[in-house]
Amino acid sequence: MKSFHNPVLLNESIEGLNINENGIYVDATFGGGGHSLAIVNKIKLGKVIAFDQDIDAISRNEINDKRLTILNQNFKYLKNGLDSLGVKKIDGLIADLGISSHQLDTDHRGFSFNANSDLDMRMNQKSSVCAKQIINNYKAEELNKLFSEYADFKNPKNITSHILERRIIKEIKTIKEFTEILSKTLRGPKKNQLLARAYQAIRIEVNKEIECLKELLLCGLKLLKPKGRIVVISYHSVEDRIVKNFFRYGGFNSFPQSGIYKNEPSPFSVITKKPIKACIKEIEINNRARSARLRIAQLK
Repeated sequence: MKSFHNPVLLNESIEGLNINENGIYVDATFGGGGHSLAIVNKIKLGKVIAFDQDIDAISRNEINDKRLTILNQNFKYLKNGLDSLGVKKIDGLIADLGISSHQLDTDHRGFSFNANSDLDMRMNQKSSVCAKQIINNYKAEELNKLFSEYADFKNPKNITSHILERRIIKEIKTIKEFTEILSKTLRGPKKNQLLARAYQAIRIEVNKEIECLKELLLCGLKLLKPKGRIVVISYHSVEDRIVKNFFRYGGFNSFPQSGIYKNEPSPFSVITKKPIKACIKEIEINNRARSARLRIAQLK
């Protein structure tokens, strides 16, 4: 399993679920199965229901246990998936957002700026929208917004202008071509980090990751039993802010929902006042853990 995906903050996230050995748990992002396996090892009569839209991840599953069910669906369809299994309420939910090590290392998927492939970046390989379409068809203001919000670039217009100049001449089709364009602006000792952020921004847009995350959190709120927990590991400031505000206020804005006379309390008790981060030792073993932020909340 570890050759496929090293689970980030594994011990901290599983401990955060506060597992009931007879409970029902959802792993919203099966990936390499590390978190699912850890939950299976802690339950007796309970169940683990895992979701993954990437058929490649599911096909590589090595967990042979009747307590685990894997659904080939985006986690935004959480409720529909659980309904199909007759599950109405759950004891806990874990989501390790972002991209798996296997996806990054699979060249033809086009997730890494080091890949030798066409521009793709689809987690669901049946999806009709890929990175090539976004890079070649989005308007300037759409690209500027994308790189500003999802890559945290302060001046995205320079990147966008180079993209527009190139695609007028010919369609941008490959990772190599896109990296060459980005390299005109993204230079210096942190070039690789900047390139990774640019690719991350396109990937988030291709897979509509922010919209899916919001749907997951809203479904989780409705499906959790009292005292049930949500554990989320995020890798980007936008994701982390969404999770933080949802846990703190029960919504997606940085302020509580207001009633007519008073502010409505959050439906959650926040377990992590500050996000849990990976230790230096874990980062040395798995560099992906460097930007991980773990937040935990319990339904009141």
